[in-house]
Amino acid sequence: MITAIAEVTGSIQGALGCLAAAIGVGLVGTKAVEAVGRNPGASGKILVQSIIGMALAEAVAFYSLFLGK
Repeated sequence: MITAIAEVTGSIQGALGCLAAAIGVGLVGTKAVEAVGRNPGASGKILVQSIIGMALAEAVAFYSLFLGK
């Protein structure tokens, strides 16, 4: 019984971490599109910054998946 509860709580932790990462990537993407819409000339710099932001948000998912088990 205890092992089943431990597996479920680990799955919940991983799911919440992935949900947070998905929301973070969505927010970064939304703001990057808004920024390019306002200043198309800076699209190269915005792309680099948004990729870095998305990578940092995805790190949350990896931490929750690998450290939660």
